[in-house]
Amino acid sequence: ELPDGGARPNVAQFKQLVVSALRELHGEVGAALPVDVLTYEEKTLSAILRVISSGLVKLWSALTLLGFYQNRRCAFRVLQTSPFLLALSGNSRELVL
Repeated sequence: ELPDGGARPNVAQFKQLVVSALRELHGEVGAALPVDVLTYEEKTLSAILRVISSGLVKLWSALTLLGFYQNRRCAFRVLQTSPFLLALSGNSRELVL
């Protein structure tokens, strides 16, 4: 979330933001964590990230504690986590029978 509007990061800038958040909190070891951006929507600023299960806590904590992007306030919201990619394709709570 970027509450003040302005320029939105493209996919490369978003990936760099994730890596820099990991580096800031966990150092070079955190920055070396393999994180893939599977999808990224620049309009909605939403993404699906893939990380190994042992790195989930490091990634989540780094994103949660990141507060600025290019000297502007920002916030990450984790909407879902799953060990299976297919589980992220739909929301069972919104299922209409």
